[in-house]
Amino acid sequence: MPRRAENPPNPWHSSHVELLGPPPDVELEVFEEEAESIVSKNDSDDLPFTWSVNPYRGCFHACAYCYARPTHEYLDWGAGTDFDRRIVVKTNAASLLRQRLAKKSWQGESIAFSGVTDCYQPLEATYRLTRHCLEVCADSRNPVGMVTKGALCERDIDVFHALHERASFDISISIPFADDETGRAIEPFAAPPSRRFETVSRLASEGLDVGVSIAPLIPGLNDHQIPEILERVHDAGARRAALTLVRLPRSVLPVFEQRLRESFPDRAKKVLSGLDAMRDGNLQEGRFGHRMVGVGPKWDVAQKLFTMHCRRLGLTVATSAIEVRKRKEAKQGELFG
Repeated sequence: MPRRAENPPNPWHSSHVELLGPPPDVELEVFEEEAESIVSKNDSDDLPFTWSVNPYRGCFHACAYCYARPTHEYLDWGAGTDFDRRIVVKTNAASLLRQRLAKKSWQGESIAFSGVTDCYQPLEATYRLTRHCLEVCADSRNPVGMVTKGALCERDIDVFHALHERASFDISISIPFADDETGRAIEPFAAPPSRRFETVSRLASEGLDVGVSIAPLIPGLNDHQIPEILERVHDAGARRAALTLVRLPRSVLPVFEQRLRESFPDRAKKVLSGLDAMRDGNLQEGRFGHRMVGVGPKWDVAQKLFTMHCRRLGLTVATSAIEVRKRKEAKQGELFG
């Protein structure tokens, strides 16, 4: 069990604070642990990576829709405020990663950062675990892919360049909302969308391969913002874009629904009705191959809107893991059919 840090470092005293305004009035408990392993294997066909690294458990960004919330239940904590306020720090993450990459059995496959919780959440400003892990990957010439909401990632541009030169590196900034007000309601302690657009611009100006992830799509809340988001990230220098439908595992749905009704009481019914239609009546769809995408006319309209504007702007539409798998299966069928 992780041990509680009695005097954890204060991320709000760092020069890399990404929130606008004073620190939030939220009690934060930090727990430190010596993890047994740091590289996780993904067996799901609908995620675009096999290996991932997560230096933290829980996430202070407190996004209402976060599908990783149930992972806190393995620690006998809750998927609600416990996930937001009880953060576990894997203090030996970098040393474990170095040991893993040094093994003869390691094939140098790409590693995803933020596969579960955001690797650039506020505590990273002081613990610097993500930076140290990226330095290990650069030293080992190991490719890295990353998705984050954290403007703090700008601090590590020098390491991103090292990865790009020695192996490969790509980064996507998650921006599901065009306006700060909606973003603050659903993602209260993440960098506001306006700040994330600036991050895209900063990274692109450094010559880095930057994408945007409209993740998640929430019908009735941000689907109408797709054109604006794509326009702004294109102007900021992004090269590619991805779209993912919100998914709400059993412990996430009540958190999301409560936040939705509190923040948007006049729109909550429309949002849940639209999501129900895109999920074919199953709000908690969790089957591999189905949980990241929707079905039905409403989902088709959102996809077409996204694709149309990507093509208009010259943004590459990210290929989903499901499509990659289908293409591989089709080629195998041609070979053996």
